Amino acid sequence: MSNPGDTDSTIIEHTRDLAAYLEAGCKPASSFTIGTEHEAFGFRAGSFAPPSYDEPGGIADLLHAIEARENLTPILDNGNTIGLKGSGGASLSLEPGGQFELSGGMLADLHATKAELDTHIARLHAVTPGLGLGFAPLGFHPFAARADMPVMPKGRYKIMREYMPKVGTRGLDMMFRTCTVQVNLDFCSEADMVRKMRVGSALQPLATALFANSPCYEGKPNGLLSNRAQVWTDTDNARSGIPACIFAEGFGFETYADWLLDVPMYFVYRDGVYHNAAGASFRDFLAGKLAVMPGERATLGDFADHSTTAFPDVRLKKYIETRGADSGRPEMMLAQSALWTGLFYDATALAAAAALVRPLSYEDILALRSAVPVTGINTKYGSGTLRDLAREVLVIAAGGLKNRARKNAAGEDERTYLSPLQEIANGAPTQAEHWLARYHDAWGGDVRKIFAEAAF
Repeated sequence: MSNPGDTDSTIIEHTRDLAAYLEAGCKPASSFTIGTEHEAFGFRAGSFAPPSYDEPGGIADLLHAIEARENLTPILDNGNTIGLKGSGGASLSLEPGGQFELSGGMLADLHATKAELDTHIARLHAVTPGLGLGFAPLGFHPFAARADMPVMPKGRYKIMREYMPKVGTRGLDMMFRTCTVQVNLDFCSEADMVRKMRVGSALQPLATALFANSPCYEGKPNGLLSNRAQVWTDTDNARSGIPACIFAEGFGFETYADWLLDVPMYFVYRDGVYHNAAGASFRDFLAGKLAVMPGERATLGDFADHSTTAFPDVRLKKYIETRGADSGRPEMMLAQSALWTGLFYDATALAAAAALVRPLSYEDILALRSAVPVTGINTKYGSGTLRDLAREVLVIAAGGLKNRARKNAAGEDERTYLSPLQEIANGAPTQAEHWLARYHDAWGGDVRKIFAEAAF
């Protein structure tokens, strides 16, 4: 989740201002960039217990050690370091249970994405041994109960923690026991945004299936391949899922902004303080009628903050975020970025992907989203399964990456990063299926052994 950052104090005079704010993200295709964000669970060497913020060698010490080593700028919340700002727009931040997140910079190609990820892993290798810590990217914590997870000192999380149980049964699980990887991509026009939002939303169930990496719950398999995705089916449905408006006739910037206005608020951030507005209407805020801040008018900075509290599977800001995948091993993180880059950043590929998903109704997409946490890549699709769809989608994505022709020093183009997905499409196990096999065989039913094998 985001750190506070957009301080635009422009008063919102009309809802059209919100559409204009989103539309300001349009950029020429020649300037398109790729941003990757990924999270990982911390664990104590030996016990594998999640580290708290304040304990010696805990999360605060981790941030301070990285800050000193790399001369990064701390992000403070009520005097506590809750993140670090790097160069090029990159930052390090904390999820509610201490999950450690790299919010990568917006980069020119996937080779730069790989270099950024390699640098992040090297950072952890340099700092964590001295603290007795490790980090493992998994979709759902494999054994910790909710009560076992620490609480990070971040103001917005306190508000969310109190509000979540009122609107769903799994919101606290989402906050404290899940990790994801998302890709941030650009658009050049409203029409381009619409096509990408629709293609991305229609294919989120496939992404969930391909990247499924959370088959265990409190120490045992629980019949799911993506427990993280299952959590999102009852977290807070007023702000999550796949909004119907994306597929409605006339969808555009204004439509999405209008949908955001009906997402209940969490907070207003002013002068370093989070004011609890959980459940309130942003429309009232626009009119200066917000009960917790009477007479105060909403700014574009407030709208930017509010947009980070909506959690659809594909989220629109001044760029598009694809959010439907479990966190996973580094090559799968790169594959996630490669998949969407290949589909979105070549006109021929995007048109082919749009044609491929066009026969799917909104109801079809929701049915797939409901099924994939359980059946994953083997979910029924047409006369076959999602594995068949994956093969078609990957051909399109590979074509898009080939057309981009971005090569590394070895002369390889970006298609190389699709290899793990192509293996799954051709019959290899997903990450979740791999871990289940290890649980029943080599681990002898001890799920804690996953950390030694999954760690960065």
